Amino acid sequence: MRWRDELLFQLDLHWDQQFLPRLEGLTDDEYFWEPVPNCWTVRTGEDGSTTIDWQHPPPDPPPVTTIAWRLAHVAVLVFGLRASNHFGDGSLTITSARWPASADEALAALQHHQRAWRDGVAGLDDDQLQQPAGPAEGPYADHSMATLVLHLNREAIHHGAEVALLRDLYRARN
Repeated sequence: MRWRDELLFQLDLHWDQQFLPRLEGLTDDEYFWEPVPNCWTVRTGEDGSTTIDWQHPPPDPPPVTTIAWRLAHVAVLVFGLRASNHFGDGSLTITSARWPASADEALAALQHHQRAWRDGVAGLDDDQLQQPAGPAEGPYADHSMATLVLHLNREAIHHGAEVALLRDLYRARN
């Protein structure tokens, strides 16, 4: 058994057969829909710049988030930063990121950043998967790359399920 193949199978199965099909037909109204007041979301300023609501550590309890927030989180923070740090030039940062300002931008960002991450993982062998993830992962630097891949798979599955639920609630709201 090759661990890389198992890790990619898990990601691909979720991505291709569950997550992406649930995003078909996503509209900007759904993308920005706030099911309750004071949701965290992606915001566009008067100058056209975008920001994402964020606080570390998050408040307790954490706020409800929009589909926009979830997709931006998965695209940029989960896959984009990791692909840039581990398989690219490290130039993508939270402050340099362009947060998706529409459903179409979010879908494009998801596809781009997930593909960069997936292609990077596909280039790893089992020995590399056992190596520490390194300083880009902060307090988790000593954890293996395999642990990081599993974490990102879990993030995609977790947030994908939340987005699917939000779409169901949006559809049933009236």
